[in-house]
Amino acid sequence: MKPVVDYHTLPKRQILCVDMKSFYASCAALARGLDPMTCHLAVVANLDRPGSVVLAASPALKKDFGIKTGNRLFEIPDDPRIVIVPAQMNMYLDVSVEITRLFSQYVPKENIHTYSVDESFLDVTGTEKLWGSATEIAEHIQAEMMETFQLPCAIGIGPNMLMAKLCLDLEAKKKGIAEWTYDDVPNKLWPVSPLQEMWGIGSRIERRLHRMGITTVGQLAQFPLEKLEKAFGVMGNQLYYHAHGVDLSELGAPILQGQISFAKSQILLRDYADPEEVRYVVLEMCEEVAKRARMSGKAGRTVSFGLSYSDTTGGGGFYRSKTMDIATNVTQDIFDVCMQLFHQFYDHRVVRKVSISLSNIEEDEAVQLSLFDDNREKKRNLGYVMDEIRNKYGSDALLRAVSYTKAGTALHRSKLVGGHFAE
Repeated sequence: MKPVVDYHTLPKRQILCVDMKSFYASCAALARGLDPMTCHLAVVANLDRPGSVVLAASPALKKDFGIKTGNRLFEIPDDPRIVIVPAQMNMYLDVSVEITRLFSQYVPKENIHTYSVDESFLDVTGTEKLWGSATEIAEHIQAEMMETFQLPCAIGIGPNMLMAKLCLDLEAKKKGIAEWTYDDVPNKLWPVSPLQEMWGIGSRIERRLHRMGITTVGQLAQFPLEKLEKAFGVMGNQLYYHAHGVDLSELGAPILQGQISFAKSQILLRDYADPEEVRYVVLEMCEEVAKRARMSGKAGRTVSFGLSYSDTTGGGGFYRSKTMDIATNVTQDIFDVCMQLFHQFYDHRVVRKVSISLSNIEEDEAVQLSLFDDNREKKRNLGYVMDEIRNKYGSDALLRAVSYTKAGTALHRSKLVGGHFAE
């Protein structure tokens, strides 16, 4: 029997999702006395590497030259109008902090969730007598952002975090400010296609949904819930209700409650032809994934591992998963599973990208101890102690020996901010 979604019983909050347009590029333009909306500017990760990725492009550069985030440095035309600058992560973080201070003039800090350096959620429910409607508050914030920082922004408004985010991505980024209510779900959300335009649906889930005959959000909303749950587990339940615009998560919690995963993906700085060097990088990345899980007090049962091969050997790759009997956040446990998948699927080609994910998450405190591994609790506690040392003295205070080899990347990455050199 198909569940009936009764919107009258759902919370109707006033959530703003604020996105700074081309944030890195806008900050870089203003620092150089340029107009963020009219200049042709690209922020690039590393100016010394032709293959370095474009982190941000100004609106005019996107429009006039077709260069956008994800392009490579060598793809930028040799045109005197184009300004190419390196990333200045410390400056972007400083501006982001000041923007959060601006938000705090409208709502208490507990009503602000900084989703990323350039995107935030604000719960303005109950502030109508002070600032007016949610749309009026959005207009105030947008105007003050321009007056104070000369930075453009777009704001989506919705009754929950999910709807606010969808409104931002699918309408407000074009209009500046837009609001969606539950009444808009059939007309604005259900026609969405391709499915990847729906926040929270990636390429792998989209492919699986296509194989089930689902190509629009509306078709997802009308698909039998029990079949989605059979195919995707808990995620199937959430896909169904998100397709109806339903999200009961609290501000600051992951929008995909119950779908939490801890992942790390790394494009290597060079081709890795030696399998032993690949193992070194995998061990470093397992350490990072395990640390993220421990910091959240979580453990996971499913490890996903993938390799992408260099274009010099034909490209392609694999991505496979394996589920353990007991959830873990111990580095060695995750690494052992990755190595099992590595030996099973690796075809000895040159590697350029490594991806690792820990999912099927549960509370760490609820994980049962193994009767057959006396050292399990010691390994778990050791991980937390190492995390405390790194948090206090820096991420490079404790590194594995492999990080000091020519294959290691952790020592290099410890000097970065947001994955890029700080300036």
